[in-house]
Amino acid sequence: MNTLTIFRRELKSYFAQPTAYAIIVIFLILSLGLTFTFGEFMRIGDASLEYSFFFWHPWLYMLLAPAIAMRLWVDEQRNGTIELLGTFPVSTWSAIAGKFLAAATVSLVALLLTFPIVITVNYLGSPDNGAIISSYIGSFLVCCTFIGMTMLVSAFTRDQVVCLIVAVTLCTLMVLGGYEPVTRELAKATSPATVEAVTAFGIWDHFASLNRGLFRLQDFVWFASFITLCLVGTSTILSAKRA
Repeated sequence: MNTLTIFRRELKSYFAQPTAYAIIVIFLILSLGLTFTFGEFMRIGDASLEYSFFFWHPWLYMLLAPAIAMRLWVDEQRNGTIELLGTFPVSTWSAIAGKFLAAATVSLVALLLTFPIVITVNYLGSPDNGAIISSYIGSFLVCCTFIGMTMLVSAFTRDQVVCLIVAVTLCTLMVLGGYEPVTRELAKATSPATVEAVTAFGIWDHFASLNRGLFRLQDFVWFASFITLCLVGTSTILSAKRA
């Protein structure tokens, strides 16, 4: 019940300010704009939307997900309300879960509002809608991963700008890690073990399989484990600050 209360409060605060609307509009403009420009949707006839549409999502999320989540704990610390949290009958985990779910809901709304591209591709051809659904799931998991990472960073600092810069940097490294052109160049300068470690940190391999319509258990385990690790880390930091 506490989680639901915090979730509602946080979600309301998102839409009470222009933040959520701005992020949603920016995501829609960029994702659909890139699809019809650099993605060359009409020219290549990408019925699966794998390369023309979904390919761009991790690149957009590495900037927009931190913008969604950077305020989650920064505001609490700056306003001093994080100390009050210990006096309320609300567990740290309830607060973390509620805030995380609110941020994830904002990103989900933005993602679902791209439905016109699915209608378009079904009108123009006969796509594999199962693969498209799989890509949507992968896209949402990538965004949730970046939100979890940003939440962890926000627990460290009282400054939104610092949180945004650090979170964007980490998310960028996760996008570049496993991106084939980057790993190919990295392999020329470093050892295979280093390349493997960088690839393991990156989201690309796990996102790419879902983007191709492959439901691999290892991909879901990786996303779930990384998000859980970020939330546990956030809980540890906040508990230390409350002590």
